[in-house]
Amino acid sequence: MTEALTELATHIELKRPDCVIGWDIAYGELNIDVALANIVDFVDFLKTDSNCKFSSLVDITAVDYPERAKRFDVVYHFLSMYQNHRIRLRVSVREEDMVPSIIDVHPSANWFEREVFDMFGILFSGHPDLRRLLTDYGFRGHPLRKDFPTTGYTEVRYDEELKRVVYEPVKLVQEYRQFDFMSPWEGANYILPGDEKGEAK
Repeated sequence: MTEALTELATHIELKRPDCVIGWDIAYGELNIDVALANIVDFVDFLKTDSNCKFSSLVDITAVDYPERAKRFDVVYHFLSMYQNHRIRLRVSVREEDMVPSIIDVHPSANWFEREVFDMFGILFSGHPDLRRLLTDYGFRGHPLRKDFPTTGYTEVRYDEELKRVVYEPVKLVQEYRQFDFMSPWEGANYILPGDEKGEAK
């Protein structure tokens, strides 16, 4: 399997050196780093080339690396049922970059790109209807960014007096606690056998 993927990677790199920044093989899949400007042409090549035939778009997602200048990796997963191969494309983008939409090549990318926009705030140029998909219209922020608070910014509840749903800022009723997960009985005032905290006291 690895030998076949290596041959495929070599073929792709020779045919499209303008698109391929680098590649590796991990977990039985070929990973290719692709230049942002060439993503649409490259996806079209993977779909139509007789040695590739990656005709099925499985997923589009992203990974947030807040410490990097190119903060996000937009990740595309494709399947070739003809060749029985999987491929993963990675495109590194800055927070302000717009990623070209691949809807013209794979119409099924529509909702995947909307989901990535909703969860990460990554914009796709050329998308016909880029709006939130999983969160509410008035939702603030993008939940899968690493700087998004675990509590969120607002909470939703049904108000009996107003007879409607209301949005309010999040209010924590007790101070946020940090757990170190060393004891199964956090806060207990006795030592359990095998509890590493007991040795530290």
